[in-house]
Amino acid sequence: MTGGCKAQELVRVEIYSQLLFYSFTAFMKKAFFELHIAILLAGFTGILGRLITLNEGLLVWYRLLISSVTMWILFAATKKLQRISIKDILRLSGIGFLAALHWVSFYGSIKYANVSVALVCFSAVGFFTALFEPLFYRKKINVVEVFLGLVVIAGIYIIFHFDPKYKTGIILGVICAVLLAIVMIIIRQFVQRINPQTLLTYQLSGGLITLTFFMPFYLKKFPTSYIIPDFADWMWLLVLAWFCSVLAFQFSVNALKKLTAFTVNLSFNLEPVYGIILAFAIYHENKELGWSFFTGLSLIVLALCLQMWRVWRQSRLSAVRAVS
Repeated sequence: MTGGCKAQELVRVEIYSQLLFYSFTAFMKKAFFELHIAILLAGFTGILGRLITLNEGLLVWYRLLISSVTMWILFAATKKLQRISIKDILRLSGIGFLAALHWVSFYGSIKYANVSVALVCFSAVGFFTALFEPLFYRKKINVVEVFLGLVVIAGIYIIFHFDPKYKTGIILGVICAVLLAIVMIIIRQFVQRINPQTLLTYQLSGGLITLTFFMPFYLKKFPTSYIIPDFADWMWLLVLAWFCSVLAFQFSVNALKKLTAFTVNLSFNLEPVYGIILAFAIYHENKELGWSFFTGLSLIVLALCLQMWRVWRQSRLSAVRAVS
């Protein structure tokens, strides 16, 4: 009788363990699915940048307007906005302005070159981050990261040197990467004490307000007769703001609750790759590009793969040391 009870208990434990395993597996699969949907939506911003006919400054202004208003309504209704000091608001507004300039230069790169070239230049963010972060926080320069970044720069140079028609687009793309690296470095000091919803809402709102102030000067320097979007552009702007900004952010936050920050950050290295694949599939940009682009792209993908492998290996070694 006792043996029978023990056998039944072991069966129950085994069934319970299997249920837990399958539940955890489904949970993680959902997290990875949400993460890659977020990355795919982020990669789709380049496609929309070519599709929307507004100039790059107005495109970013409308994107910020729709996104920030949506976030204020959504996050206030769900009580996810926290109170922050005036000092933090002003700092986040400054970061928002740099982020807005990053987007203006990114979409300018698309307008003057194409989606693929803009995203290739976007890949240089890692190099500039490795270069600038020690200057901001007085840390030792990571020689390996700088070397891998130089491989990316070499890839961009090959494209620049042999395809001079993309000169303006490449310059704007590199400026875009520099600005994003600075934004990512500065914003790290806020992420430990301000939740992501509050951080992004104030950043986008600050970007909108500061960009609004500079728009008259921008439009004087780069005049355009097309200021109010037509119906088609409004629809694509809503897709850009609601899906590629708000929804992508929600998916990435959901994934971050279940996955490590390391996994999320590492996976976002795939954003340029996803974007280039989409550009090839939708706009057939691969037919517009010569051998120099694919040579440069190969170097950049190699550098990204080596960096992903290197960070993954370091995380595994850290985990082993922690267990030991």
